[in-house]
Amino acid sequence: MLVFTVVLPWRPQPSRLAAFDRVVDWYRREFPDARIVPVDSGDEVFNLSRCRNLGVGLVEDVRSVVVLNDADTIPERGPLLEAVAAAADSPLVHLPYTEYHWLGAEGSAQFAEGTPLRECVSELVHGACSGVYVTTPETWWSHGGQDERFAGWGYEDAAWSVAHETLLGAPPARHAGRVFALHHVPQPRSGSQYEANAGLMDLYRRAAVDAVLMRQLVMAPETASNARSAPGA
Repeated sequence: MLVFTVVLPWRPQPSRLAAFDRVVDWYRREFPDARIVPVDSGDEVFNLSRCRNLGVGLVEDVRSVVVLNDADTIPERGPLLEAVAAAADSPLVHLPYTEYHWLGAEGSAQFAEGTPLRECVSELVHGACSGVYVTTPETWWSHGGQDERFAGWGYEDAAWSVAHETLLGAPPARHAGRVFALHHVPQPRSGSQYEANAGLMDLYRRAAVDAVLMRQLVMAPETASNARSAPGA
């Protein structure tokens, strides 16, 4: 039997409550032995990267499998099981999907009324690399975890993917399947923090040509101590 920890980065907001409850219900139904851990770093501005790093840091065994699951996203059981089994002995982070479906308000309402996820109205998001990560702490820290300078909304997943490929020599490993992102009020793609995130993402693109440059960027003094001091970093 596969046993793993599910980390849910999470801060209650009115439009996100229903999605969070449905994600938790899905895991409790499909994997009753899984440990479910909601994590909030407590920062004034929600910091998804820091929540993920903190969640991985809660797992003492560096070879244990951790599922970093956004609090609005539901995977399929089969691909998730494949990813969990593969990640246990893999130097790469695994993504249990090749298709990322955003349900939106209409599809989420259909799901709430009992329609199976695969039959709900959705939009296919091309190039998605977020939602559900499957890893061990050892693998997560081997490429620095996620950069906690990405506060608020935007770019943390894309930057992480670039760092993963540059430092580990391959993109995250994917398993054929789907994940389904439920509706909530979107975060604004504007403001000083969003612009700062965009500027940091540009540094990641430039560093992608060289692993030494990338590691210097990932392990910069401004990043949190979790990733810098972790095993294998």
